[in-house]
Amino acid sequence: MRVAVAGGTGLVGRYVVEELATAGQEPVVLSRSHGVDLVTGTGLDSAMAGVEAVIDVSNLTTTSSKKAISFFDSVSRNLLEVGERAGVSHYVLLSIVGIDRVGLGYYQGKLRQEEVVKSGRTPWTVLRATQFHEFAEQTLDRVPKPLAVAPWMRTQPVAAREVAQHLVQLVLAPPQGMAPELAGPRVEQVVDMVGRLLRARLQRRLLPVKLPGATGAAMTGDGQLPTGLGPRGSQTFDEWLAQHVTRQTVRGG
Repeated sequence: MRVAVAGGTGLVGRYVVEELATAGQEPVVLSRSHGVDLVTGTGLDSAMAGVEAVIDVSNLTTTSSKKAISFFDSVSRNLLEVGERAGVSHYVLLSIVGIDRVGLGYYQGKLRQEEVVKSGRTPWTVLRATQFHEFAEQTLDRVPKPLAVAPWMRTQPVAAREVAQHLVQLVLAPPQGMAPELAGPRVEQVVDMVGRLLRARLQRRLLPVKLPGATGAAMTGDGQLPTGLGPRGSQTFDEWLAQHVTRQTVRGG
């Protein structure tokens, strides 16, 4: 099956492309580096010729609700419109656990994305997953040295590769609407995750921060934890950390 991967060069997207190929499917990467602009739709019609399904893991780094809503609204509408012309029969969207309970600007964009997909004519599946193990590293990358700023936030992190594997399983199955939420094997505190990553790298001083108001309360409470039964990843954050730090050491990073 020919499967388009929107955001196929990103963190999860790269794994999705690999997992599709391993499963004997034909991945089609939709990204600017492959001549496709998901926001404007440039190059989308030709890239999606013959595509039977879409896995949407497109992403934007922003804390602005306006930018997030604009981006995800445009991308999902373009994919649905071109997908209809191409004969796409299944749209699989990766979303985030707790976006309807935590008032972050980025999450408002993801909620809009879900709404657009649900209102489209293409049969769909939405998978909400918890934060990835890689979230700790992404948190560090957003703040220049010498400080490392991390939010007080409870989550149940999951390996990005395991998320990709689950998305491929879903796209090869019939559309099911809202899929059971995917999470990792155990609950973690993001501040602790970042602290362990810093100790492994022997760098920077950690500054924990708590967001004010209802958003901060939701993040430090259960706002980003799964609410029911669902699939669980097997790799813990500590296992990911040991593997990741070892790999960086081998590469000289």
